[in-house]
Amino acid sequence: MPRQVDHRERRETIARALWRVVEQRGVPHLTMRVVAQEAGISLGQLQHYFASREAMLSFAMDFSAEQSTLRVGEGLARLGDRPHPRDVLRLMLVELLPLHPDARATSRMSAAYVLEALHNPDIRERAREGISHGRSVVEQLVRQAIADGQIGADRDPVVETNLLLALTGFTTLLELHVIEPQDVLAAIDQHLDRLFNSPA
Repeated sequence: MPRQVDHRERRETIARALWRVVEQRGVPHLTMRVVAQEAGISLGQLQHYFASREAMLSFAMDFSAEQSTLRVGEGLARLGDRPHPRDVLRLMLVELLPLHPDARATSRMSAAYVLEALHNPDIRERAREGISHGRSVVEQLVRQAIADGQIGADRDPVVETNLLLALTGFTTLLELHVIEPQDVLAAIDQHLDRLFNSPA
């Protein structure tokens, strides 16, 4: 008997093929036909799983977010029980930057998704919700650290959250080799040190 197709597995294969197209050829080449070729399937097979480029892109972005969450979860496990919020924030920030192959693929996928969102209201709303959720997680960490006296009580949690997320702007500088990864990590560490060493 032929092996039954695992539909989730096939969707993930397509998503990874989409990542490779974005990473190696760029967003202008992101068509369903090109992704099907990269995945080693026919266009008809791809359309069986995704009725449109938008649906394919949305699934690839969701899968990308899942993989990032898994990597952060693995990092948190390595930090042990009750990790310091500084270490948690550093882990999350570093994962958002293209500092290793998986994170680089995720970062470029995110960039493609944002570009698509600028011209597609449905994708824009999905992207906005996802980014807003991520921002809320960071703000909760900052607020708890202030409440616990690990960050100065005079700090505004909204401003500090926005400043932390602004560090993800290093992505462009890294991708274009304007600065080196060690310089980015040094800047992140210095910012976190200033934030957590502030007087309560």
